[in-house]
Amino acid sequence: MTGAYDPAAEGAQMSFDGRMSYGDYLRLDQILGAQTLLSSAHDEMLFIIQHQTSELWMRLAIHELVAARAAIAGGDLQPAFKMLSRVSRIFEQLNGAWDVLRTMTPSEYTRFRSDLGQSSGFQSHQYREIEYLLGNRNRAMLRPHAHRPEIHARLAAELARPSLYDEAIRLLARNGIAVPEAVLGRDVGAPYAADDGVVEAWRVVYEDPNARWDLYQLAEKLVDLEDYFRRWRFNHVTTVERIIGFKRGTGGTGGVSYLRRMLEVELFPELWRVRTVL
Repeated sequence: MTGAYDPAAEGAQMSFDGRMSYGDYLRLDQILGAQTLLSSAHDEMLFIIQHQTSELWMRLAIHELVAARAAIAGGDLQPAFKMLSRVSRIFEQLNGAWDVLRTMTPSEYTRFRSDLGQSSGFQSHQYREIEYLLGNRNRAMLRPHAHRPEIHARLAAELARPSLYDEAIRLLARNGIAVPEAVLGRDVGAPYAADDGVVEAWRVVYEDPNARWDLYQLAEKLVDLEDYFRRWRFNHVTTVERIIGFKRGTGGTGGVSYLRRMLEVELFPELWRVRTVL
């Protein structure tokens, strides 16, 4: 019988006195100490961790989307493709998180729901920033963040910049494809409205993909992203209805009715409509 395996015999570092360890690098003390339960309910831990991990994934999504927008604005599409694919995978990961949360029953959620007060995912500033980055821009949604001036300022600054989709449309124009001037010169802080002229612009790309391969690839990366984003929204609605039915949300929204309304929002409307005219 051989002795117990000792990783140090192969050179593994075993002493970290005064040296950076795995936990030091990842700040695990702070992360793992951030789950403060407000009730004695067993399932509150699940609820907190599901939302905290979702916020971490959203932080990465913002990091990637900001960089992808800059790459598109600079005409550097290959890195943008990689970043957009990564964001799609992030939303695939976020979709999986709903499966875990759905293991909680209505009876279990009821045990701690009142302890949440008025807090609600509706108030997630990172989710709002992702929507603004992608082009779903509603200035009224700044109001839930007025109590945090630094966050309010960050979101207001995002509204002043062209969205990811604005930059994609501008790229079409820079590549010699006709885009209506009203779209190119629009108020980027206002909600985007679908335009038949932009449908025609994307039609030029889709009717001859080989001639404009990079633009075709960009279009499909955007469609992939919205596809995963729609699934995330749908899973959100289903999870909420399964757990609380049609009660009002803790943040005062209509709950399921509000979330169902969000399912109707199109981020890149002409990329879906162009399929009908091909």
